Amino acid sequence: MATHTTKMLIIGSGPAGYSAAIYAARAMLEPIVVQGLQPGGQLTITTDVENYPGFRDVVQGPWLMEEMRAQAEHVGTRMIWDTIVSVDLDHGSPFRAIGDSGDEYIADCLVICTGAQAKWLGAPGEMELGGKGVSACATCDGFFYRGKRVAVIGGGNTAVEEALYLTNHSDNVTLIHRRDSLRAEKILQERLFANPKITVLWNKGVDSFEAGDNGMLHHLALTDTVTGEASTLEVDGAFVAIGHAPATSLFVGKLPMDESGYLLTEPGTPKTVIPGVFAAGDVTDHVYRQAVTAAGMGCMAALDGERFLAARAHAVQEAVAAE
Repeated sequence: MATHTTKMLIIGSGPAGYSAAIYAARAMLEPIVVQGLQPGGQLTITTDVENYPGFRDVVQGPWLMEEMRAQAEHVGTRMIWDTIVSVDLDHGSPFRAIGDSGDEYIADCLVICTGAQAKWLGAPGEMELGGKGVSACATCDGFFYRGKRVAVIGGGNTAVEEALYLTNHSDNVTLIHRRDSLRAEKILQERLFANPKITVLWNKGVDSFEAGDNGMLHHLALTDTVTGEASTLEVDGAFVAIGHAPATSLFVGKLPMDESGYLLTEPGTPKTVIPGVFAAGDVTDHVYRQAVTAAGMGCMAALDGERFLAARAHAVQEAVAAE
């Protein structure tokens, strides 16, 4: 067991964590990034990335995260392979955190970038065909299904929004829902039902995702939730849209959250209610959930962290001078 001290501790990696680290390191804050269970975040399980600025050609998600990590290390970030299991925010800065390794981390300010993960059905073939026709983000991957048959699975706001978005790329969009009515907001439902490119399959559950001879998704195996009748739906792409789960269990009772568990911040900033504690990326963003927005918030968190530390140092200097 060891004790690590730093001006800025970043919990979690991915675009938000790595971007915060780059800015913090360049500000000479000597940041430490505790990378967590999935270093690089969700992009490490993504194949083609075509919407991140700066790359004319398609890049691979794992490669992009490796480059961000390398850049952060190059400018002075210390990466540690550990998972934070407890944090003490009650006494203000310096904040203390304990890793699964038993190591203690002491930081003058804290940036939370633990992210969120898509909820999955758990059906056979779902994980095996990830990136081969199965996705949890139409905004990320819909472009690859231009002119093809696609399905969206779910019945809430996310599912309806994904279906509507996909009509920008496909004239054959099917929304599959286990019930006979949607949970989405009425205005979204009205837009959905008015769109001739979208067909709704009611009372259908997805039993499995089936591959074709080429190893890509070929069809969905469905069961009618009322009659039990089995059927299939041939599609080129299927988007699971049953929500996301932010990784915020570590902060329950310590920081305010919304009803879905996302950390609440001061509007337009990464500032939480505790001075010196910031949240960036998908852990606080249930609307956009993009690599580029997460990276932007990571930058903001580092800049605000630098200002927090500078203001505190200035206050200490004034207090000393007044004595």
